[in-house]
Amino acid sequence: MPDFDKGPILVTGASGGIGAATVRQLRAAGADVMASGRNADRLQALASETGCRLLPFDLTSEESVRQALEGVDVWGVVNCGGFGGEIATPMDTDIAVFDKVISINARGALLVTKYSSQSMVRLGKGGSIVNVSSQASLVGLRGHISYGSSKAALDNITRVSALELGRYGIRVNSVNPTVVMTEMSASYWGRPEIAEPFLATMPLGRWATAEEIAAPIVFLLSDGASMISGVSLPVDGGFTAC
Repeated sequence: MPDFDKGPILVTGASGGIGAATVRQLRAAGADVMASGRNADRLQALASETGCRLLPFDLTSEESVRQALEGVDVWGVVNCGGFGGEIATPMDTDIAVFDKVISINARGALLVTKYSSQSMVRLGKGGSIVNVSSQASLVGLRGHISYGSSKAALDNITRVSALELGRYGIRVNSVNPTVVMTEMSASYWGRPEIAEPFLATMPLGRWATAEEIAAPIVFLLSDGASMISGVSLPVDGGFTAC
């Protein structure tokens, strides 16, 4: 069982499938978890179920993130807050949607990293940050110009943050999942003409579950990953190996 006694762990996007699964697994391992997300009802239900604390803020607002995290003790972070945007080509993409995807998936994660890492440095106990990226940052996926670009930016935020924060004993990694059939993904990936050829090229040939993504997130936060930093870990059934 991982030992999470160094300090609180913040999970953004906790009202979504992967974020909620991560909160549940961290709480089961004894971690003190602060959960943030857009859906207040789901967050409250998660808090009632797991005993996590709630720390709501707006990922698109630097002032909201700063006010929420200033002076708050944080040892670990899971940047799971995300927005899928649209399915579009570079020729017909809506730039307003592109900007929103970037503002949440990349800029929002950077804001949380900026202010939470200040707490980690202040506490002097090191720390661990895990960014939830995507297979869409590692390969080109049709229709994913906005989402893939935002996650590629997030992977670079991961690498540069690992380089800059390592001197303080703070590790930064990302996980790059394949599709988890959430509400956000079902409208596109649930279509047979999209799903069947995609799964046919994946060695394991099935969608991931939220729990299968949460488990490596928890590992990367743990002391078992104490020498792992700057990594983008595919959790994709072998898809990006093909």
